[in-house]
Amino acid sequence: MEYKQIRARKIYEEVADSLVAMLKNGDLKPGDKLDSVEQLARNFDVGRSAIREALSAMRAMGLVEMRQGEGTYIKQFDASRFSLPVAAALLMKREDVKELLEVRKILEVGATGSAAEKHKEADLAPMIEALQSMEEAKGNGELGEQADLAFHLAVAHATHNQMLINLMNSVSEIMMETMRETRRLWLHSENRTAELLKEHWLIFEAIKKRNSALAQKHMLNHLVGVEQALAEYID
Repeated sequence: MEYKQIRARKIYEEVADSLVAMLKNGDLKPGDKLDSVEQLARNFDVGRSAIREALSAMRAMGLVEMRQGEGTYIKQFDASRFSLPVAAALLMKREDVKELLEVRKILEVGATGSAAEKHKEADLAPMIEALQSMEEAKGNGELGEQADLAFHLAVAHATHNQMLINLMNSVSEIMMETMRETRRLWLHSENRTAELLKEHWLIFEAIKKRNSALAQKHMLNHLVGVEQALAEYID
């Protein structure tokens, strides 16, 4: 008989799950403004960093939006999508990880080509912001993961294809976990981390120049690199 390992949950995952539960039971509704980070930290009796990470995870899932100078608001959402806990991706079998990587290649390579063709000038700013955050994160794994995911979601948004955006949002939580594992494997290598950032800049530059074929090529090369980094983990 095969048993799954038990993993200690992180504080931010507990916070995010609690907020998602409040959404599902109606305590929080679309359009509601959340308390400040400081107030939420007091309410949950946790550190502010845990609140920020929880809100970042929820933003990646498409549940909240952060308005500059205004605060964090609940977005319109489909409650039926959120039947699994925030950390559900960690329970994936190795075969699931292989399938996710295949899904990412199918979705994201095409999305990158579409983004190159259909993006508006304003769509480039979130990509640049994510890339700058990746550069600033350096050895901070969690910040790097969040910025990495933000870049890939920004590319999806640049397609202006709502169904594609929804599909990306639906797998974003699991993507975060594979990014976390990839960065953990690469953490010891400063050169590889720099190379990872360079790969993302190449994707961005091709999108900016509206070179669909080149953008797709760079995204595929990047995802193949992720697959190779995780090869030992998923074999």
